[in-house]
Amino acid sequence: MDSIVELDHVHVARGERLVLHDLSLQIARGEHLAILGPNGCGKSTLLKAITCELYPLVRPETKVRIMGRERWDLTQLKRRMGVVSAELPGKQTLSITGFDAILTGFFSSSILWPNLTVTHPMRERAEEILVQINGQSLRGIPVGEMSAGQQRRIMIGRAMAGTSSQDEEGNVQMLLLDEPSNALDLAAQQDLREMLRSLAQRGTAILLITHHIADILPEIGRIVMMNAGRIVADGSKEELLTAPQLGRLFGREIALVERDGYWNAW
Repeated sequence: MDSIVELDHVHVARGERLVLHDLSLQIARGEHLAILGPNGCGKSTLLKAITCELYPLVRPETKVRIMGRERWDLTQLKRRMGVVSAELPGKQTLSITGFDAILTGFFSSSILWPNLTVTHPMRERAEEILVQINGQSLRGIPVGEMSAGQQRRIMIGRAMAGTSSQDEEGNVQMLLLDEPSNALDLAAQQDLREMLRSLAQRGTAILLITHHIADILPEIGRIVMMNAGRIVADGSKEELLTAPQLGRLFGREIALVERDGYWNAW
């Protein structure tokens, strides 16, 4: 299966408002991709269309195929894709430890309810994930006592636990991240990006939703630009991460600089 996501002529409405307009997109298996655009352009709605949380309007030309299938049980689909939302943990999750928060990913629950049975393989997998996200020091710390950056790291681990789609070495095949650096200070942003780089280098495909240029990892080779619910550009990082292209996207004159594979704009 060459394409993990195939969207053709997709229109998505939220309430009475049409948010995505005639959008077509293909994402290859193993590809690192950033979807870039200003706030309110439809990036998060696109993510929800990919994860089948929102359905397109029914039109003859519309097609949505995820991992080669047009229909999914959402529980099964969640076990194929590790999704990390922009929100930090909810109130109930704040009371449990980092290790238990990762375990909740196996059940898509906020805490480990008494009726949930945690197996030995689950615990072993959670220990592996702690190592992969460099979160061993957070194992016994309540989530509510962690910094925002540490919480984000644990939520990524939780998403990894929730997916059974792994390679032979136990690496999750695809992570979808919605504005992962929101609410993080500069040090936490750098830590998060280096952790995501490590996952990408192990073979985890990264689909990044962001309006922050600095979030785009050196490993990401393709950029999709969105504005007003439409894809306005789709190409290589070298082609699209330019001051003129970004200026048109954000409606401002942009200055751009690259350092060590990262780009910053102001």
